[in-house]
Amino acid sequence: MTTLAKQFVNEWFCGLGRGALLCRDIFSSLCKVKPVWHDILDEMYFIGVKSQSVVAITGAFTGMVLCAQTYFQFHKVKMDTATLAVVSVGMGSELGPVLTSLMVAGRVGAAIAAELGTMRVTEQIDALRTLAAHPIDYLIVPRFLATMLVMPLLTALSVCVGILAAYIVGVFLLGINSTGLWYNMLRHTNMIDISCGLIKTFIFGAIIAVVACYKGLNCAEGAEGVGRATTEAVVYSSIAILISNFFLTMLLNALLPTL
Repeated sequence: MTTLAKQFVNEWFCGLGRGALLCRDIFSSLCKVKPVWHDILDEMYFIGVKSQSVVAITGAFTGMVLCAQTYFQFHKVKMDTATLAVVSVGMGSELGPVLTSLMVAGRVGAAIAAELGTMRVTEQIDALRTLAAHPIDYLIVPRFLATMLVMPLLTALSVCVGILAAYIVGVFLLGINSTGLWYNMLRHTNMIDISCGLIKTFIFGAIIAVVACYKGLNCAEGAEGVGRATTEAVVYSSIAILISNFFLTMLLNALLPTL
C-alpha cells in the first residue's frame, strides 16, 4: 500500500472516530441537558419554513414527470388509471424522502457547516469553552433536534404536492379518467409505504445534522477551510443518504409487515 493510500485510510478512520464521538456527545447531551426550545424553534423556522418552497417545487415536478413517464408506459397496456398509484407509492416511500433530504442537505447542510466553520475560524467556539459552555449543548443539539423534527413535515409536503401535481397532469393534460385514477391510488397505496418514507426521514435528518455539524466543527483554518467544509458537508451527507436509503428500504420492508 502506498504512502498516499495509507494516509487516506488513516484520515478516513480518524474522521469516522471523531464522528462517532460527536454522536456520543449529542446523545449524552440529550439525556443530561434540558433542550432550549427557543433555539430549537429558531432552527426549525430556518430549516423547515424557509425550505418549503424548494421542497414543494421539487415534489411537484418530480410527481409530474413520474406521472408522465408512467402514463407513457401504462398506456401501451391500457392501464392508464393505475398511473397515480405508482406516483403515490413511489413518492411516499422513495422519491419523496430521498429528494427532500437531498434538497435540505444542499440548502441547510451547507448553511450549518458554513456557520459553524466560521465560528470555529473566528474562535467563537473556543470562547464558549472558556465560559464553561459546552458547544454541543448550545450549537449542535438544537440543530440536530430541529432537523429531525422538520424532515417528516417537509417530506409530507413534498409527497402531497407531488401527488396533487401528478393528478392535475394526469386528468387535465393526459386525459385520464379522474375517478379511476383516484380510486386506484387509494386502493394500492398502503400505510406501510407512507410509514417507510416518514421513518426514513428521521434517519436522513440525523445524517444531515451530524455530517454538517462535524464538518463545521472540524474545518481547517481560513476561508478556504470553511469553503471546503461546506462542500464536503453537502457531498458526504448526500452520499450517506443514498447509501442508507437502500439498507433502510430492505430493513423496513422486512420488519413493518411483521409488526
